[in-house]
Amino acid sequence: MESNPKINSLAARLVEPNRPDRFEHEEEEDEDEDALFAELAEEIENDNNSAMRERGLEMLRKEMERMREMKQSQYGTYNEITDEKEVVRITAHEPRCVVHFYHPNFKRCEIMDKHLAKIAPKYFNTRFFRVFVENIPWLVEKLSIKVLPCVICFVKGVTKDRLIGFDELGSDDTFTTAALELRLSVCDVIQKPTGNVMDPVYSVSSRSRRGEDENGDIFDLDD
Repeated sequence: MESNPKINSLAARLVEPNRPDRFEHEEEEDEDEDALFAELAEEIENDNNSAMRERGLEMLRKEMERMREMKQSQYGTYNEITDEKEVVRITAHEPRCVVHFYHPNFKRCEIMDKHLAKIAPKYFNTRFFRVFVENIPWLVEKLSIKVLPCVICFVKGVTKDRLIGFDELGSDDTFTTAALELRLSVCDVIQKPTGNVMDPVYSVSSRSRRGEDENGDIFDLDD
């Protein structure tokens, strides 16, 4: 069955609120979701086509559930992880991760934060987060991180790419978010969703297929 433009438009409105600050207040967030669901459901119920109306409501329910799953797994957000073992676990197990290794005293790290916070909500199949280098001394040494900001891309537990400083972004603090987005796409750590907005746009893997790429770095806490 072909997609109804109205349903797709409503679904797009439903996804739109997934901005970085959306997850800061749980109760307000739940109220916003319920209100949005009620508003969209009312619009769908006014459709004259009964079959399309039922289909639209079902797709809307699935979209709401997907948003809640995304929130629980921190996809669509840009947050900070402080525990070193948790960083290792996530980068090893999730399909795609973009990790910013930062220090609060570095102005360029702050600039990188702002851009990554804008990109993260656009790619629900990639996990975005930052880590304070002083909290992860073992990883800093293991990954040979010597220059900040350093952004490392992980795909299926393997380091696929790294962006050091702003050299590849024009060596200028005023680079655009689009420039960073394009640079991250080189190693496929971010991918545009395919199909219409009602299709599944992300998946979370419970385990990694380690060892698939001999050119990448795989690390283990037991090393």
